[in-house]
Amino acid sequence: MIHTMRWFGPNDPVSLMDLRQAGCEGVVSALHQIPVGEVWSLDAIKERIKIIEEDNHQYTPLKWVVVESLPVHEDIKKGLPSRRKYIDNYKLSLKNLAEAGIKTVCYNFMPVLDWSRTKLNYEMPDGSRALRYVWYDFAAFDLYILQRPGAKAEYSEETILKSKERFNQMSEEEKAELQNTVLLGLPGSMEAFHLETFQGLLDNYKNIGADLLRENLHYFVKEVTPFAEELGIKMCIHPDDPPFPLLGLPRVVSTEADLSALMNASNVNANGITFCTGSLGVRPDNNLAAILEKFADRVHFLHFRATKRELTDEFTGRPLIFHEADHLTGDVDMVELIKIVVEEEIRRKGLGLSNHRIPMRPDHGHQMLDDLKKSTYPGYSAIGRLKGLAELRGIEVAVNRMI
Repeated sequence: MIHTMRWFGPNDPVSLMDLRQAGCEGVVSALHQIPVGEVWSLDAIKERIKIIEEDNHQYTPLKWVVVESLPVHEDIKKGLPSRRKYIDNYKLSLKNLAEAGIKTVCYNFMPVLDWSRTKLNYEMPDGSRALRYVWYDFAAFDLYILQRPGAKAEYSEETILKSKERFNQMSEEEKAELQNTVLLGLPGSMEAFHLETFQGLLDNYKNIGADLLRENLHYFVKEVTPFAEELGIKMCIHPDDPPFPLLGLPRVVSTEADLSALMNASNVNANGITFCTGSLGVRPDNNLAAILEKFADRVHFLHFRATKRELTDEFTGRPLIFHEADHLTGDVDMVELIKIVVEEEIRRKGLGLSNHRIPMRPDHGHQMLDDLKKSTYPGYSAIGRLKGLAELRGIEVAVNRMI
C-alpha cells in the first residue's frame, strides 16, 4: 500500500514533517479554500504540489497522491437544472488535476453534512480522547435544540423519552457543545453551520427521498466517471458516515447493495470506491471482508479505522452508540482486510496495472500524549494517527511475509 495521511493545507497544525516522520510517502489533501462548485485551476493545484513536493525536497520526499475531497455541489445532489454547470466545472477540475499528475480523487454524496458525531473529545479509559456518536444525544439535538418540524414521527417512543431525559440532564454548556458538534459537519474546519439557517438547508431536501438522491448520484457518475476514465483518473466515493439517514436526510452509500447499484450505474473502472472500514463497519449487517472481496478491483483508496459499537438496537440492528476505537481493537478485523488488499495488489501487479499499490491512510486517531495539549482537527491529531499507521504497517509486513 502507499502509506499516506490527510493534510488540510498550510493551516493544518500537523505539519508535513510530522507526516514524513510518521512513515508516510504520500499526502492526501484538498483545496479547501476554493468554494464548492468552482473550478480548481491548474495554478492553484500546482501551488499545493509545490508546497507538498518541492518546498520540502531536502528530506524524504512526499507526493500529493490523493485528492480528498473534490466536493460535489449541493445542486448536483438535489438534481437541479444548475447541476449542468457544476458538473462541467467538476470535469474541468478533474482535467486540471490530471494535467498536474494527480490521478486519485475521493468524493462523497452525503447531503448537507459530510459526517456526524455527538462528542469530539470522549475520554477513553487510558485518558486519550476519541470521537463518539450517541443516538439519544443526536435525537436530543434534533428534537429539542433544532426542533425540526415532523422529527418526532421518525423516532420511537423510547428514543423520544430517553432523548428528553438526556436533554433535561444537560447543562447549558453541554447543550452548546452538542449543537456545535452536530453542526460541524465538514472535515478540516472548526466552523459549524449556523442553527438559524440550518433548517433551511434541510428543507431543500424535504421532497428528495433515497430513490431520488440515488438517481441523482447515478446521473453524476454516468456523466463524470467515463470522462475520468479517459483522463486516467480513479474516482472513489466515500461511504456515508454514519451509514444511516439523519435529520430526515437520505443516505444512499451505506450498504453492499448501495455500492452494487452504484458500480453498475457506470461500468468503468474509474467509477470506484473509497473503502472506509469505519463508516461501513458501523453497521453490523455490513460484512466488510465480503464487500472488499466483491469490489476489490474498484477500490482505489483505503481508509482504515475501527469503530466500536457500544449499543445496538436489538430489533432494527441499528447502532445506537459507537466510538472511534484504536485501529486494532474495534469491530473491524484489520488482519483479514489487509490480507485481501495485499492479494488484490499482487493480482494487479501481475496484470501490469499502474495502480497496483493502493493509497491507504489511517483514518482518525485518538488525541493522546502531547497532542492532548494541542488544538487539532477532530480525529486528525498527529500521534494517534502515527500509532494507527504503525500498527497497520506492521500487519501489512506480516501478511506479505506469510503469503
